[in-house]
Amino acid sequence: MKLILERANPSLLAKVVQKEDGFRAVPLDDRLLFELDLEDKEQKLETAIDHLVHVSVLRYPIAQYLPVGEVTKVLGSDAEEAADTDIVCCKHDLLREFPKDVLQAVADLPTEIPPETLAARRDLRDLLTLTIEDDQHLAESNATFVENAFTLEKTDADKWKLGIHLADLAEYVPEQSPLDRWAKKHGTAVFLGDTTIPLFPPALMEKLGLTPDGDRLTISIFLTFDDQGKVTEFEIVPSVIRVNHSLSYQKVQHLLSSDEPADKSLRTTTELLNNLIFNLSPLVKAQRLQRGGFQISLPEVTSAFKDEGRFGTMIVSPSLPVRSLLSEVLILAGRAVAEHMIALELPAIYCYQAQPDFESLENLIKLGGNLELELKLESEEELLPHDYQHFIQEFSKSDSTKILNYLLQATLDSPRYGTHPHPHFGLAYRDGYTRICSPGQRYGDLVMQRILKYVLTEGRDRRSSRVKNGVNLGSNTCHDKVNWKVIPAAKQAELEETVASLILQLNDQEKVADDAEKDLQGLKKAEQMKAHTGHTFKGLITGVQSYGFFVEIEDLLVEGLVHVSSLKDDWYEYRARHSCLVGRKNRISYRLGNTVEVEVKSVDYYRQQIDLRSPKVLMILRLKARSLTSLGKRNKF
Repeated sequence: MKLILERANPSLLAKVVQKEDGFRAVPLDDRLLFELDLEDKEQKLETAIDHLVHVSVLRYPIAQYLPVGEVTKVLGSDAEEAADTDIVCCKHDLLREFPKDVLQAVADLPTEIPPETLAARRDLRDLLTLTIEDDQHLAESNATFVENAFTLEKTDADKWKLGIHLADLAEYVPEQSPLDRWAKKHGTAVFLGDTTIPLFPPALMEKLGLTPDGDRLTISIFLTFDDQGKVTEFEIVPSVIRVNHSLSYQKVQHLLSSDEPADKSLRTTTELLNNLIFNLSPLVKAQRLQRGGFQISLPEVTSAFKDEGRFGTMIVSPSLPVRSLLSEVLILAGRAVAEHMIALELPAIYCYQAQPDFESLENLIKLGGNLELELKLESEEELLPHDYQHFIQEFSKSDSTKILNYLLQATLDSPRYGTHPHPHFGLAYRDGYTRICSPGQRYGDLVMQRILKYVLTEGRDRRSSRVKNGVNLGSNTCHDKVNWKVIPAAKQAELEETVASLILQLNDQEKVADDAEKDLQGLKKAEQMKAHTGHTFKGLITGVQSYGFFVEIEDLLVEGLVHVSSLKDDWYEYRARHSCLVGRKNRISYRLGNTVEVEVKSVDYYRQQIDLRSPKVLMILRLKARSLTSLGKRNKF
């Protein structure tokens, strides 16, 4: 006997129709296959007939009885009239309003930092400190937290010492508080184009965000580099900072490209940026490339997070080179924290990315071969990050670089959370990585911040009280000295239980956010394609099966299927060895790497489905925004 504890789909999008026995909701997607009887308590459903609505399921099907639902929101006369963000939020049950207790918890936060709190922290207020965000981020009232600041200085040994300062949310969001419970339930912020569904209320950002209007509590991670760009030492400390300048990526690029800053007060700032961007970052990048790390250039796709984000690897936009350079150092901060947790045998939330399977790459390697690219693997036993690095170099030789990079990204699995260190393929780390830089946008980062703070403030820094001098538990210099339990056994067990209980929830919420963001991309592309009805595009054949072939339109990164039944001019045979369809009579072949022309015939906006045709064929193209992880799932068509 099995007991259903929770339904996966508590709501859905539907169209209202009227039947003899009342009103029904006809689902627009496949999450629930039954029509729903609708309750009409306020006698308003007559005005919603044939409209797109959001329906909350009150009772699921029982025997011969249909499920029962209630309309919670009328979105529009049809999908195209509804706001795309409304559609996505309703489809994925994303809440855009915070409950009263959460808002009250923000209002109750202290406005001043107690002197005893300042005294217990390292004072970094005299260091030149910068934040760097994009223009849109800085301008929007509902933007995500400005939660990272940077300092850079030279040590007495003439080495670069980079300070990465993270907003200390753990100081203000205690466990089991209303803010904590809300953040734990939702897991991550969601980025829907110009709209952000934040993890915490915007008012919290105004109080705790790293802005140039006063002192801010932070957790600082100092990375010391040798002359080759390798981290030789790191230190993690609770601190207090004062931001001097809040810059945009565009402003940074302007300062670096100008002979003289427009504002003379920015001379020292420009010098810091020059050292960070032109002296340190290239060395760090060289270290990443040496270990096998790779980055994929996709001009239209950028991560909302400054680290690898939901993509699992560095996505580079040529228009924002400064952003990718900051990602380099923020990823190093996550790596340093992982090394620290492993060395001290502390509980942690690790982030890993599984190795892709050969099947996901097989078709892409054949495609590259037909485009006269040399896509060879270093080993026949396993895929390596170096292989992807090599593929990206080869793709740059092709006229279809954009498509090939896009298809390569699609072969990568989504990153996941776990309680033990595992390899992270996209970042080329074999023995552990953590996310740490976004405690205001990811709940897992906030939990990691709490664990670090506990270790730094309550951890045992010596084997026994008889030992005069303790070690620095925030520095990697203690790794070979600590041979005792840093935290009490009871606390260790408590933290391990806390971390283990969070993993499933965090992974589920990451998937919800990822699906929602990709759904919005799909709707945007469907809307764009609607405007191109009747237009002709060139596409690249990226897959061939016995039932037809797939075409990718490069300008829009849209994939479609030409079904073999639509090829009326001949009988086509599938030749698996050569991955092609060949006509028996006319000997016309459709093979990987061929270019074909297609015309947009019609668009179904909600289902993101587009009809295309060429002078000879008609094909149905399912626009998926191509969730960069579903390339291998051809059977969906």
